[in-house]
Formats: sequence, structure tokens, C-alpha cells
Amino acid sequence: MKKALVIGSLLVVLTLSLGGSAASKSTNGSATYEQLRLFTEVLSIVQNQYVDEVPPKELIYSAIKGTLRGLDPHSSFLDPESYREMQVETSGSFGGLGIEITLKDDILTVVAPIEGTPAYRAGLHTGDRIVKIDGLVTKDMSLPDAVKRMRGKPGSKVTISVMREGLTEPRDYEITREQIRVQSVRSHDMGGGIFYIRLRQFQEQTPSDLDQTLDRFAKAGMRSLILDLRNNPGGLLTAAVEVSEKFVDDGKLVVYTEGRVRNQNMRFSAHAKKGYNALPMVVLVNQGSASASEIVAGALQDWGRAMVVGTQTFGKGSVQTIIPLSDGSGLRLTTAKYFTPKGRSIHGKGITPDIVVELPKLDPTKDRPLPGPDPIEELKKDIQVQRALDVIKTMRVMEQQRAVQSQPTATSR
Repeated sequence: MKKALVIGSLLVVLTLSLGGSAASKSTNGSATYEQLRLFTEVLSIVQNQYVDEVPPKELIYSAIKGTLRGLDPHSSFLDPESYREMQVETSGSFGGLGIEITLKDDILTVVAPIEGTPAYRAGLHTGDRIVKIDGLVTKDMSLPDAVKRMRGKPGSKVTISVMREGLTEPRDYEITREQIRVQSVRSHDMGGGIFYIRLRQFQEQTPSDLDQTLDRFAKAGMRSLILDLRNNPGGLLTAAVEVSEKFVDDGKLVVYTEGRVRNQNMRFSAHAKKGYNALPMVVLVNQGSASASEIVAGALQDWGRAMVVGTQTFGKGSVQTIIPLSDGSGLRLTTAKYFTPKGRSIHGKGITPDIVVELPKLDPTKDRPLPGPDPIEELKKDIQVQRALDVIKTMRVMEQQRAVQSQPTATSR
């Protein structure tokens, strides 16, 4: 009797989850029901005849994981523990390595190590393919499972085995976990009225932290800005919109999303009370700029508000919705794709910079050199930052020429 209740409950859950598409003209309700009958039949056979007894909840969780894995790399099932951990990801403080990963061609891939974290100091690179975690092969491992294995008690260690272009065999990195506290905004005065702001992640506090930094710079005589989004793996969509609207005119579109369900079709426009919509700007991007970073770069590029300098961005242009479930678990489901104001889909393509500046390729057998104690000196060595400075100086010259040309000229009689 207990078995029938479990299977029956599963059938109800699946039917409800399919309810949004049941009204679609392309969906045959009776065919869906027949497939659900087949599914419960298989579940019953496994439960009764599999060589080892498997708890019903474990079977159901595995079935749901398999269903979502077949959709796309970003949709996944979150068991109660993973769901709780996910809720702290956007707060800016969590335990782990400080690394953003995704599934690319079904392989766990590093989007970006966050600067200053254990993963960054260890030398992990954007694009590294994680083939093992503590000796466990990651093939067919879901994103939530991988995240769970890499997180742990601060002070404990985990070994990550990676493959990267130029390596003939995996390289192991033993990394000590820390309590990750990401300061999302870093800034420097580059001199001559040029200021530099780096956003490392889009968190709840990012817009307000950026506001405070911009206010301070404005009082210090800011005349132009370099906004560095390199190796920023993204974060909150709302934070990306709030950052973008500081630099575009009120009422202008920042980003819009399109999905199958009507409430996923949304438009986000600028509603800034105080903005910097005339400030000459350069935005720096690279392969590690993803998701929310691409929204900001795409909006500023579309409206001609900034020159984008660097290399092609990651190309993650889909929206995931977190849907809580009755037992404390949840779904991370791709529900829409986002588009820039001019209708460009970034998904799988990324943002192409206005000016492409490639960095020298790192030796794959060596770790990334860690930054020195003087951040300004490090920025002066950065060829992408130097190109951004050159672009800003050119902008200033052109602005001065336009100002001269617009002045009325006196005539003599």
C-alpha cells in the first residue's frame, strides 16, 4: 500500500509540473498520460526487482535528476541540502573555493575563479575542464552535485583535477576551503580624472556598493570611467539591471526576457534616480564574463554608452528560475532567454567587443602569476587596461573637438 502511495504521489507531481504545457496546442494530453503510466511501470519494476533495495525517495530523486539533465546544462534538481546552500550563493558569503562552474558540452567547466579566493590563488583558469573531484570522475555529474562536493568546512581540503588546452594529462590542484566573502566592488584612481571600478560578482549589495563608490569618485573629480567585468561570472539579474541603469537614460530598455510562459516575458528598463548617463566609459570583458556581466556589457554597447574592450564573453544568456518544492527541495529550471535592447541573443554567442585585445597566452603548465602588493602597478602592466586608457583619452580629444566646433564663430564687417 505504501508503494502505491509513493508512485501515485509521483504521478501527481509530474502531472502538475507538466500543467503549464498541457494547455499548449502542441502537447497531446493523452500521450503524456500514457508516457507517465510507462514511467510509473518502470519505477515499480525497479523498486520490486532491482538487485539491491533502493529507498523510494532516492529512486524519485534520481528520476527527477535524469529528467532535468536531459533538458540543458543549467536546469537541475536541488535536494533540500543543495537548495539551502543555493540560497546563500547570492549573499556574498559562503564556504568553498570561490569558483563559478557550468556544464559546457556536458563537461564541468570553469567559468571564472573569483579574484582573491582559494581557487584563484591556486591557479585555476577560465575554461579549465574539471575531470575529477577528490578522485571521483565528474562525467555525468550534475552541477549541484559538483558544487556540493567542492564545498565543505573551512580549513578542509579538496583535490580538483583539470584538463586545459596545452596539457597532455590532468593536473591536480589541492585547495583548502575558506569562508568565501566576496567584496563585489573594487576601485582605484588612475589619475587625470580617470577612475577604475571592478565588479567581481553581481550580488544583492552590488548596486548600493557601486552607488557609494561612484558618489565618492564624483566628489573627487571623476571625468571618465573604466568598468571592469572580466572574470565576473554573473549573479543576480536584478543587480545587473540596477548597475546598468546608472549609466543609461531613464526609461531606456536594459534587457528583456522571452519564455514559453507569459510571466517569463519581461522587460527591464532604467529607472535611475541619479545616473551617470553622459560619463565617457570603457567596459572590459573576457571569456570569464558571463550572464549578468553580459547583460550590462550588451546594454551599454547597444545604447552606445561605452566602448567594450577585451575578448569574446562566455555566452550564457538563459534565465534560471528557482522553484521551491514541498519537501524542502527545489528546481533550478531554465525558463527564458534574455536579449539585449537591440534584440541580440547572447546565449551560446557572447558579446563581441568593439575593440578586441587578446592577452598573451599563459603557459598551461604554470600557474597564473598572483598580483603584486601595488594594484595600480598591476593595472599599468595590464595591456587591456592600458588599451582602455588609450580609448578614453581618444574620447576626450574627440569631445573637445566637438565642443570647439559647436561654438559660434564671430564675423567681422
